[in-house]
Amino acid sequence: MLQALGLGAVVEAVYRGMLADPSGGVAELATRLGRTETQVREGLDQLVDLGLLKPSRDDPGALRAVRPELGLEVLLRRQEQELARRQQELEHSRAAAAQVVSEFAELRPNTEIDGAERLVGMDAIQSRLEQLAHGLERECLAILPGGALSAASMEASRPLDRRALTRGIEMCSVYQDSARNDPATLAYARWLTEQGGQVRTSPLLPPRLLVFDRRIAVVPVDPANSRTGALCTSAPGIVASLVTLFEQTWAAAVPLGADRPRATDARPSGPELELLRLLASGMTDEAASKRLGVSLRTVRRQMAGLMERLHATSRFEAGLKAAREGWL
Repeated sequence: MLQALGLGAVVEAVYRGMLADPSGGVAELATRLGRTETQVREGLDQLVDLGLLKPSRDDPGALRAVRPELGLEVLLRRQEQELARRQQELEHSRAAAAQVVSEFAELRPNTEIDGAERLVGMDAIQSRLEQLAHGLERECLAILPGGALSAASMEASRPLDRRALTRGIEMCSVYQDSARNDPATLAYARWLTEQGGQVRTSPLLPPRLLVFDRRIAVVPVDPANSRTGALCTSAPGIVASLVTLFEQTWAAAVPLGADRPRATDARPSGPELELLRLLASGMTDEAASKRLGVSLRTVRRQMAGLMERLHATSRFEAGLKAAREGWL
């Protein structure tokens, strides 16, 4: 239950055990929890490091459990600060990647120059992806924004993904959170995990990205207009920057099988926070819906819910109250 806060199953069990009955030693706690003493000691050490256990004043040398409403709030704050740091890194990486891609936007279509090739037309892109998938040796990294995948995209990707996974290729894909709401896309993502792939989701993603064996990357020339084609590059500096962008995105995402923390009366959910940040930056509802991969109706429904929760009568007032609450 507390895995989203960084607590493993054993650590959570030890914490719950200490909350229920802090008396007794390691051996007694291990017996009560059905764990080994080594596991309990490691759990206690991690809880001390996380600030969920503190020295007891009544019993020198013993530990006391910090109440959940205090201790878990500290963990939430740490996660928020870490997410903010990662988000800032992502923005820097995204800007750098966009600058690099723009420098190659004028390449002649389907002609390779200095390790870069501009692919124009779905046939040219699909043909190149098939070639790259066939030559895979170790791994394929993918960022797939926009929520639901098209039926044509999944139909074209399935045989390539199946062949790669059968050969033992490691596949790591990041979908947008809104993909969880589309049955077909969700079924495809689950199929990938069943075949041995790894899938995570995030409320906000950089533009589409594919990296093959950390040697070749394929990105859209213009994320807002797929008709301009894709850029395929093997330039080491560019590929390294795009791999870093993927790793930062992957670290901030949540595994497909794990639920994101739901919104509570105290704080909004992850997607709601991203929506607040986008709208606070001056982005329109339409632009925010595209960035989050959700419908315009969903954006407006979420914003109405946030305003109600904040007891705000206008978006301006909602922004002020959200900042006062430390949400922005």
